[in-house]
Amino acid sequence: MSQPLYKILSQREWLQVLEAQALVGFGIDLADGFIHLSSAEQVKETARLYFSGREDLMLIIIDSSCLKDSLRWEESRAGALFPHVYGVIPMAAVLDAELLPLGPDGEHLFPF
Repeated sequence: MSQPLYKILSQREWLQVLEAQALVGFGIDLADGFIHLSSAEQVKETARLYFSGREDLMLIIIDSSCLKDSLRWEESRAGALFPHVYGVIPMAAVLDAELLPLGPDGEHLFPF
């Protein structure tokens, strides 16, 4: 397996993914024309910037080797390269989905 990638979704969005058996993107993904993902080094900052204080979140762990040519690393925040998926992420690429709770300090608690 190559490096895992991460997507933060609301619990409601995750239920929609389960129903569709694919992740097609939500909100900003649909507006931008690709699915925004983060590496392990980026996902905590993504949570802080875009999901601060939210208690209804799931951390979706994705096997990047299943994404093949639909995955592109493109410049985003402060010139950093972020993983973007042009297309649908199949359920076969989803390794796990975990609750993303808030800690006592109000920051999300990640499993790594």
